[in-house]
Amino acid sequence: MKTSFPTITLILLVINISSTQAISTHDFLECLSQQFNNYSFISNHVYTPINSSFSSILQFSLQNLRFASDSAPKPQVIITPEHESQIPPVIYCAKEKGMQIRTRSGGHDYEGLSYVSQVPFVIIDLIKFSEITIDVGEKTAWVESGATTGSLYYRIAEKSPILAFPGGVCTTIGIGGHFSGGGYGTLMRKYGLAADQVIDARIIDVNGRILDRKSMGEALFWAIRGGGGASFGVIVAWKVQLVDVPETVTVFNVARTLEQNATQLFHRWQYVASELDKDLIIGITVAKANTITVSFFSLFLGGIDRLLPLVQEHFPELGLVREDCIETSWIRSILFHYGFPIDSPKEVLLNRTQRSVTNLKGKSNYVQKPIPEHGLEGMWRLFSEEEAAGASLVISPYGGRMAEISESAIPFPHRAGNLYKIHHIVFWGKDDAQKSDKYISWTRRFDKYLTPFVSSRPREAYLNYRDLDLGVNNVVGNTSYAQASVWGKRYFKGNFDRLVRVKTVVDPENFFRNEQSIPPLH
Repeated sequence: MKTSFPTITLILLVINISSTQAISTHDFLECLSQQFNNYSFISNHVYTPINSSFSSILQFSLQNLRFASDSAPKPQVIITPEHESQIPPVIYCAKEKGMQIRTRSGGHDYEGLSYVSQVPFVIIDLIKFSEITIDVGEKTAWVESGATTGSLYYRIAEKSPILAFPGGVCTTIGIGGHFSGGGYGTLMRKYGLAADQVIDARIIDVNGRILDRKSMGEALFWAIRGGGGASFGVIVAWKVQLVDVPETVTVFNVARTLEQNATQLFHRWQYVASELDKDLIIGITVAKANTITVSFFSLFLGGIDRLLPLVQEHFPELGLVREDCIETSWIRSILFHYGFPIDSPKEVLLNRTQRSVTNLKGKSNYVQKPIPEHGLEGMWRLFSEEEAAGASLVISPYGGRMAEISESAIPFPHRAGNLYKIHHIVFWGKDDAQKSDKYISWTRRFDKYLTPFVSSRPREAYLNYRDLDLGVNNVVGNTSYAQASVWGKRYFKGNFDRLVRVKTVVDPENFFRNEQSIPPLH
C-alpha cells in the first residue's frame, strides 16, 4: 500500500519555508511515496527543515564555513540513501517536480556546489555509501563514493603493507568528488592520479539506470574519470587498481625561512623537481607565521641510504642530512604528510571530520617555465599583506609518470610540459566571516600577479579546486557552450569539447547541472 506524505507535514513546511518551496518540497515527497511501495524503505533517510536533525546532517559534511551562514541557500530535502536502488526514484521525482540534485560525498568542494544552489534542490548525501572491498590477489578495490581517502588507505594497509593508492594527502576527502575530478598526491610522479587507476564504476544516469563500465560504454566511462561526475549522473562506486610500494619508505620536511635562502632554494627546485627519479617527490608548502617559511616535503619509495645520494646529486643546495629523514611505512607517510604525529594510531584515518573547519577560498595555476627570483619575491610581498595571515601555497611537482600519460587519456589534461602546479589558498576564522570579501580579494590579487608566470592559451586550472571566478556563471547552471568554454578550457583544455559531446548524448536535457557543469551542445 502506498503511503501519502502527511498533511501536517505540509502545514509545517509552509510555516518554515516559502510557499513556493513548500509546494515543490511537498510534491517531491509525495512523488517519492508513490515511487516506493513501502515508503518506510526510504523515509528514514529523508530530512526536511522540519526535522530536528536536518541542520546537523547538512553541517556534518560541510567543509567551508563560507556556506554555513543562515543566509546561505539550503536544500529543500536531504536524502541519505544506503542502497543504490533508493536513488533512481529520487532522480525521477526531482525531474518530475522541477528540482535540481546536488550529490555530496565528502563536502570538500571549494565553492560548495555539492550542497549549495540558488534554485530548489535536493542533496543526495552518499555518506552511507562507505563500503570498501580489497582484493589483494588482484590488487584491486571496490570503493563506494561516500568513503574517504583516509578510510581507503586504512583498509588497504589492513590487508597489505606493500600495496597503496595514489590519492590525496587530506584524509577526509570523499572518494566521489576526488576520483571524478582527478585526485593527486605524493605518489603522482610514480603512478599518476587517482582517476588514472579507475578500471570500473557504477553510475545512476538521468533515466535511473544503474550502469557499470560495460553498460555505460567507454565514452561515459572516459568522462567520469576527471571530467566531474556530477555532470553525468550519481556515481555510487569505483573499482580501482592498487599500486605497489616497498615496505620501507622515507619522508622528510625541511623548512627554510627567507633569511635562510628559501627564495634561492625555491628557484633552484624549479629546475630539478620534475626531473627527479619517479620514486622521489619533493613538493613545497609556503606559509607565514612570524616569517615566511618555505618547506620542502618529500616521499621516497625506498630507504635513506638510497635517498641521500639522489638528493645530494640533484639538489645539494637543500643540504639534506640523514637526521632530516624518517624511514617508515607508506601508511604512516600519509599520517606524516597530513600533519599527524607519525606514530599516531592508524585509526585516525577513519575520522570523517577535519580537525578544524573554517572559511576558505582557493585557486590553482600551472607553471611551465621557472619563475625568476624577482617573481618569487613579488609573491612574498603579497604574503606580507594583512589578508594573507592565513594564506598558504601547496606546490606539487610534475614530471615522471604525470608526463608520460597522454593529456587525452582521461579528461584531466595537465600532463607533459608542466613543471608544477601552484595551489594558493587563504583561510579565515568565524570572527572574520563578515570580512570575507577582503580575503577573497587577496586570492584574486595573488592570482592576477601570477599571470605572467603561469600557463596561457589556455591558462590552466584544476577542476577539484573549482573556482567560480573563472568565466561566466549561471546560477541555474544553464550556461551556454560559449560561456562554459571559458572555464571549461582551463579545466580540460582540448578535452572540453569531447566532454560536451558525451554530455549531449547521456543527458541532453541538462538535468545534472551546477554553475560549472558540462553543458550539452544545444
